[in-house]
Order: sequence, then structure tokens, then C-alpha cells
Amino acid sequence: MAAKLKAALREDHTKSATKEIRESGHVPSVVYGKEKESKSISVNSIELVKTVRDEGRNAIISLDVENDKPVDVMLHDYQMDPLKDELIHADFYIVDMSEEMDVEVPLNLTGDAPGAKEGGVLQQPMYELQVRAKPADIPEEITVDVSELQIGDTISVSDLPKASSYEFLEDADTTIATVVPPDTLDAEEEDTDENAEPELVDAEDNSDEEK
Repeated sequence: MAAKLKAALREDHTKSATKEIRESGHVPSVVYGKEKESKSISVNSIELVKTVRDEGRNAIISLDVENDKPVDVMLHDYQMDPLKDELIHADFYIVDMSEEMDVEVPLNLTGDAPGAKEGGVLQQPMYELQVRAKPADIPEEITVDVSELQIGDTISVSDLPKASSYEFLEDADTTIATVVPPDTLDAEEEDTDENAEPELVDAEDNSDEEK
């Protein structure tokens, strides 16, 4: 069952009106979709944040716009005020529940890797995976168990269990978790330092020549 969220139509797009909406605890927003007319709306900021927190980033939301029928939407994008850490704008996309769509799903590693306890370093190159599924079949997250990873072991997209309701769009050999030997990390740092020093020397020499 989709989460419900009420929305008010927004006709005044002046800065003063937008500021007033935000000061009242609401977020100026837009709702649009394929072959659908876009509408300017506003939603309660607290209710939106609560819905996303409780239902997940890819949750299906039944958006109840005043003077219109509720529509199924997903939060497509949003903007935050970096100074106040407040939500200042949101985009909602009208979804077709019978049509597949591509979304990014959070990747969560669980368990303790034995290789990490033996001195290795557990690395997670990716924190989201692209998935194709119908809106109702989009998983809230992809969980990967790393409790058997030894030093040098790797888990790739091809190692993930196959699901009938969705498919992964990443390359099969894409690494999503690995335990790197500690000496490998040391070697990488040394290589970085060695490569950086000549560049600094050259830079100084060039500056002297220009003088």
C-alpha cells in the first residue's frame, strides 16, 4: 500500500510567495510524468521527510493534490539548503505501476568479514546499484553478507542472488565489496607519494626559469 501525502496547488511563483510557503513549513514542489501536465504544488516538509525516512527513498507515494484525483508518484529529486540543512524543493514523478523503470537502490553490507579481523581492509566501492523493476517491485535496499570474506576475496554483481521481480543493470563483474591486503594499501600510498614528488620539483624548476 502506497504512503499517502497531501499537496496544495501553487499558482503564485513569486519569490515572496515561495518564501512564505517555506516559512509555513511547506516545500515548493513540482509533479510531472510521461505525457502528463506538470503542476506546481507544495507539500508539508515534515510529512515528506517522515514518509521518505519510513518508506525509503524509492517509496511509492499516493499524492493527493487538491481538486484532483490522487496519483502514484516517486520522489525523483530534491534540493537542500546547505546552510540551514532544510528541504527547499522537491520533484515528484508520476509512475505507471505496470511499467518498468530504472532506479538506484542503496547497497548495504552486513556481517563481519574475517579478512578484516586478520588485518585486511574491507572496501565498498559502490553504495548504490542500478535496478530495473516495476514500481511496486523496487527493493528498499540490496543486502550483501560479507561474513565469509577473507583477505583477497571479492563480491561482484554476478554473485548476488537473482530475483524474478527486478534485474541489476550494473556490469556482472562490477566489484561491490572486497577485502584488500594491508600491504597493498601501503604500496598504493607509496606510489602516490613517489609520483607526486617529481611533479612538485618540476613545478618549482619551471617557476625559477620563468623568473
